[in-house]
Amino acid sequence: MEEIDDFDTLRQMHTVLVLHFLEGEKQADIADRLNLSKSKVNRLIADGRKMGMVNITINTPFQRLLVMENALVQTGLLQTAVVSPTISGNPELTLRQVSIVAGHHFLEHLRDGDIIAITGGKAVSEIVENLKSERRFDVKVVPLTGGVQGKFFTDVNNLVSKLAEKLGGQALVVHAPLFAENHEQRDMLMDMTSIREVFDLSRRATIALVGIGSILSPASSYFDLHPLAQKDRELLVADGVAAEFMAQLILDDGTLADLAMNRLLVAIEPKEMARCPRIIGVAAGEPKVRPIMAALNGNYITSLVTDEDTAQALLDLKKGIAS
Repeated sequence: MEEIDDFDTLRQMHTVLVLHFLEGEKQADIADRLNLSKSKVNRLIADGRKMGMVNITINTPFQRLLVMENALVQTGLLQTAVVSPTISGNPELTLRQVSIVAGHHFLEHLRDGDIIAITGGKAVSEIVENLKSERRFDVKVVPLTGGVQGKFFTDVNNLVSKLAEKLGGQALVVHAPLFAENHEQRDMLMDMTSIREVFDLSRRATIALVGIGSILSPASSYFDLHPLAQKDRELLVADGVAAEFMAQLILDDGTLADLAMNRLLVAIEPKEMARCPRIIGVAAGEPKVRPIMAALNGNYITSLVTDEDTAQALLDLKKGIAS
């Protein structure tokens, strides 16, 4: 955990130093912009100077990551990107580190009055678990999908409640399963006043936190939602399914797969989030490269938080497609 905390603190220190010394912002303005206390901004600047990070320019041990972030943005598929180091041989610790950094990226852009929409899943669960806010926010937190019985720690309603509690905001949940038993039940659930009103708030979200799922890995959160035999997963891949996004199965070009499972979802569709100004996608690891690219092709996220190896694989894939 020390490696994670050190990286996160140094990255935050780098951001504060750039804003103060290169962009000339006052410490009070930086505190407001990044949702930090003034004393913490002052401490980060002081520590940064002691560590030799301030000369004529700002020295950072993560220059390669900043270059990679810029390269991802230059693809034209993202507004912002945040890349953290990959912890070799430890995908769980890598995801935790990515999630901690994603939490800080989220907090830096959070404002009072925001409506926060989230998915369930392992990545968002890690973000919520590790999130540490220095102040309370007047916000509402809402789900993008129905819930999953028996998966409490990654269930979207649990995460909505926990995130709202950590931020000091209001939680609104959807009392409905993620998958309906048939089309009639799905339509009935989507039309219930209590469910419709929450999903209407989700459509008006000002910031969103979403996972991006693989359908190949047996550990995929999607198979917590809808258990399938290995042969059925392989058939989905053969049909061109590349990823799970907001519980929807999507193709490589980002379009929704024409499958019965999608039509039984008690959830809003990705295109209904088009007006959300900041949709932060969080994913890490080689199995997520193709799913992330599918989500990018669908223009479903504005920001990506991932690890170094995954980011490089995305850039290589994009370069290969272009050539």
